[in-house]
Amino acid sequence: MAPTILVVDDDPNVQRLLSYTLRQEGFEVSVVADGAEAVRAWQVERPSLILLDIMLPKLDGYAVAQRIREDEAGGNHTPIIMLTAEGDVEQRVRGLRAGADDYLMKPFHPAELLARIRGLLSRFAPSEEAVARPPSGHVIAFYGAKGGVGATTLAVNTAIALHRNVGRSVVLVDGNLQFGDHRVFLDLGLDRKSVVDIVSAPTIDAELVRQVLVRHDSGIDLLLAPPSPETAELVTPEALPPILDILRASYDYVVVDVDKRLDEVNLRIFDAAEVIYVVLTADLSSLKNVRIMLETLANLGYDSARVQLVLNRSTAFTGINVKNAEGALRRTLDHQVLNDYRAAISALNSGAPVLDTKAESPLGKAIVAFAQAIDADAMGTASPRSRARR
Repeated sequence: MAPTILVVDDDPNVQRLLSYTLRQEGFEVSVVADGAEAVRAWQVERPSLILLDIMLPKLDGYAVAQRIREDEAGGNHTPIIMLTAEGDVEQRVRGLRAGADDYLMKPFHPAELLARIRGLLSRFAPSEEAVARPPSGHVIAFYGAKGGVGATTLAVNTAIALHRNVGRSVVLVDGNLQFGDHRVFLDLGLDRKSVVDIVSAPTIDAELVRQVLVRHDSGIDLLLAPPSPETAELVTPEALPPILDILRASYDYVVVDVDKRLDEVNLRIFDAAEVIYVVLTADLSSLKNVRIMLETLANLGYDSARVQLVLNRSTAFTGINVKNAEGALRRTLDHQVLNDYRAAISALNSGAPVLDTKAESPLGKAIVAFAQAIDADAMGTASPRSRARR
């Protein structure tokens, strides 16, 4: 088991940055936003290490550290790194006296944070937990710049291509919780199990997730969205990351088809994803939405290298060519999928994916090439040109 890091901070941006950094290094992450909840989380979860902000609601970081040290009473020692925006020596001394093992000032470099975490784990954690191993699978998210750009079509068919043409094990997750379309795209009934069956259970484990997954004829597994909009509320933002972690441990690829909203649910999915594929078309409305999304993700601290732009229907005549689109976005398009609207709409209306009915069509071949590029990038064998465009 990988070491678990408990992040205690009331700033959502800091939570996301720390969660992403730590998960990329193979750590399990648990997040709470106030001091009282931090003490409860420590008592229940017994994390390997705690990253503890000083300024917290209910109980400040000093009180949290002191309470934990009192409760340990000579038992197993949980390392604590205190985080603060202040460089006052008195604060550092007070933190160390309260029981902190180390101290970091914000902002800090991720490399320094990871070095201090590993140093403390090597001192206090059991030897088998000293080095975290990254999970084997890749989580990738597909996000449509607006409705109708073909994000779901690409997500579904790319998942199939990764399995059938690249030879990877794949699970496809319908992240549009209120109005998921995978049942329509794949001709499935409403009686199939969904993510609601997971989050409604008393405990979530790999066996439960396995029982809820639906096997498609193409060979990929599916985690379906709730069958009705009102049940979508049962899937909280906190529920999805553990499910994605379980899936990542069992599959080469976890492909998540994401809703259009930039809400907390989607941001948690983006936190877990290695790459976010933003699907767009060459029209003003789509380009405007992509610009806003890129700016929003940048403001939230997401690395621009994790966001790749996919121009769908690239050969369709819209009056805006690729060069103009790149100029409007102020960055290069990473991937292009040609226009074959008839094949796409025919597949949608029949409930059969393009790669099942028209695999040899220009669109089918373009999607296979796209999937191969994704896998090459994930395996670290992307061509020099494709790397230079990111």
